[in-house]
Amino acid sequence: MTGNATAAEARRTDELVAIAAEVDAAIARLEARRSRALAEAYAISQAQTDRLRDASTREREMPLRAMAAEFAVPARVSDRTMQTRLFDAHRIVTRFPAAWTAWHEGRLSGRHVQVIVDAGANLIEPERRSAFEREVVEYGESTSAARLRSFAEQVAEKYDPHTMQDRHDDAVQGRRVWVEDLRDGMSMLGAIGPSAEIHGTYDRLTRQGRALKAADRAARREAADREGAGSDAATPEATAADALTSPPFDERTLDQMRADLLLDMLLTATPTVDPTADAVEGGLAAIRAQVQVTIPATSLTGSTQGGAMLDGTCAVDPKTVQILTGNAPGFDRVFLDPVSAAVLAVDRRSATAAQRRFLTARDVRCRFPGCRTPARTCEWDHREDYALGGRTDVENLGAFCKRHHTLKHVAGWTVVQHPGGRLHFTSPLGRSYIEDPPRTVMFTPDTENAPF
Repeated sequence: MTGNATAAEARRTDELVAIAAEVDAAIARLEARRSRALAEAYAISQAQTDRLRDASTREREMPLRAMAAEFAVPARVSDRTMQTRLFDAHRIVTRFPAAWTAWHEGRLSGRHVQVIVDAGANLIEPERRSAFEREVVEYGESTSAARLRSFAEQVAEKYDPHTMQDRHDDAVQGRRVWVEDLRDGMSMLGAIGPSAEIHGTYDRLTRQGRALKAADRAARREAADREGAGSDAATPEATAADALTSPPFDERTLDQMRADLLLDMLLTATPTVDPTADAVEGGLAAIRAQVQVTIPATSLTGSTQGGAMLDGTCAVDPKTVQILTGNAPGFDRVFLDPVSAAVLAVDRRSATAAQRRFLTARDVRCRFPGCRTPARTCEWDHREDYALGGRTDVENLGAFCKRHHTLKHVAGWTVVQHPGGRLHFTSPLGRSYIEDPPRTVMFTPDTENAPF
């Protein structure tokens, strides 16, 4: 809502928000009810299969295939798709009952539940899976499914008896590149690889694209200055000659530049044995990727095998952590509260830079509800406007991406910041939302297998 909304428009918008929330909860309840029906149907098909112990493999497949076909026809989907849905529903209901209950009560959406199931799929022991559920369901009720994913992965890592390094070593064997042909003479190139390298590749392409944008802006300014300085004395012949010799301006978007740079480098660059060195120094080749990696001290010492996160969105394996820390020019040491895991301080002294480091460590991402833009790319918002006397300190500052920073100031959202970084948002309609800093999963050192 903007400041020019009438009282009637504001009241009606508030009613529509309430209707949408009510419908979302009803949809969640109905989806959960359907999943229980599918789960029971799957259980019936398995009971039928169990009675065919002496039958051939093909005959033993028939109960599930027949059940899937029965449900697929009225749902207007393929029986193969329905077969997968039956299995997924049974897994949710039987292995993740707390998540299913929250879904059925409208406290979680289907997307939230799928995130929980995906993250906890490898937790075989019921006790570990139950403990995992308790943490992630509670957190999921107050955040988006996208934000829940990184938290759920950390919690699952904490309860998984297999180390992050073991799982990463297995997963990295599945790295691959593939091509999918699209319409109109276009194709898509996809790649799966270690998170640090994929994020670094994307960041480097972004930085190179922005460098090209900056060079283009400088060229435009220079051309405008030349045109202004020589407009009176220039002859038609000189103007025509300038037009022929001047390079064309770059009209590409940043997305288009990233794609062009990627293909250009892949088709023309020479691979190097050292992946940390540029083949050619200077220019675009000198632009290096930057990512934020959060590493618990216990992971560096070897006391624990998990907890490292890349931009607060995905886990990083311990070997990559050691390489990154070994090559890092410096560190920000972050102190956490031993009970709540809230960020308390960062031990560098330069005031402005230290505040930025502290806020990046505390906020991790844009603080507007649901946003996942990394804090290191955000703007630093004064909760109480600086022009009105607001202080420039960590209790009055926080990360807001450009989109939500603008929304806060223009669309009438108000924010009250409480100690520890908790934010109390009030929408233009008067609705309240509480936003806490990203929750940190605490890992207990393995005293039995400690290397010292």
